[in-house]
Parts: sequence; structure tokens; C-alpha cells
Amino acid sequence: MNYFELFGWTPAFAIDKNELRKRFFELSRQYHPDYFAQAGASEQADALERAAQLNKAYKVLGNDDERVRYVLELRGVLIADEKYALAPDFLMEMMDLNEALPEALADPEAKERLVTQLQNWKNDIYEPVAQILERGSEAALPEKELLQVKEYYYRKKYLQRLATALGQKL
Repeated sequence: MNYFELFGWTPAFAIDKNELRKRFFELSRQYHPDYFAQAGASEQADALERAAQLNKAYKVLGNDDERVRYVLELRGVLIADEKYALAPDFLMEMMDLNEALPEALADPEAKERLVTQLQNWKNDIYEPVAQILERGSEAALPEKELLQVKEYYYRKKYLQRLATALGQKL
């Protein structure tokens, strides 16, 4: 059972986080190990496993980047620990931003400029996939669009590493 099925949903890049929280608490009450204290060892183990799976599912589905990764993995477009090759022009731009990092860490104005550049890059890479990511279900998406999302995912991941080095979150 995948995480979406656990919540009774169809896999999607976009979810209602309020509904996720509501459904999580409903399922938590249903599968909480304390409710199985008087049950047999097998039922207790099942409840504990279900509660652990539920917690992990909630964490993944509640994080936009992790959810994108998970959906891409479900569709077989992204493979765990894959060595994905980003475009050389993007990598050159990122190398320039990496070189600006030491100055940005020492100078608040340089840091602000670099954070702005990273945010602009994030917006630029999001724009082409925005409609894809904001759709309800991903089930009918053609592979071409899934590959666009994969490219976005890896580029954003790279930008986030730079932002983290600056003590920021994108």
C-alpha cells in the first residue's frame, strides 16, 4: 500500500494540507497502538507497524518536495539514489552562485543579493511546471510532463542546498 492509498487518496503533486492533517488524526485514532493493548501480540505488532507507516506517510505527504519525489518514484520516473545529470548551463550558473557563497556569508548585503538570486532561480524553474504541480491527480500525466517535474525537482534540490548553506529555506 502506498502512502496515498493509506489516506484513501489518488497520488497527486498537490494536496490539501488541512485535509491531510484531519485525515492523519482520524487514522491515528483508528490505528494507535494503545487501542490494541488488550489484543494479541500479532494485532499489536500490526497496529504498531500501521502507526509507524502512517507517521512516515504524513511526514512525506506533508512536505511539498518529498511529496513530489514520492509521486515521481511511484510513477517510476525517479529512482532512489539516482545520479541525475543536470544541464551544463544550469550547473555553470550554480557554480557561480557557489563561488559567491563565501562573500555572502561574510557580508549581509552580499548574502541578501545571493538569497534574492536563489529565490529568482526558484521562481524561474517553478514557472514551467506550476500548472503540472497544481493539478489534482497525476495519474493521467504524460511522461513528458513527469520528466519536466523531475528536472524541476533536481534543480530545486540544488538551489535548496545553496540556500541551506546561507541559513535560508526556499
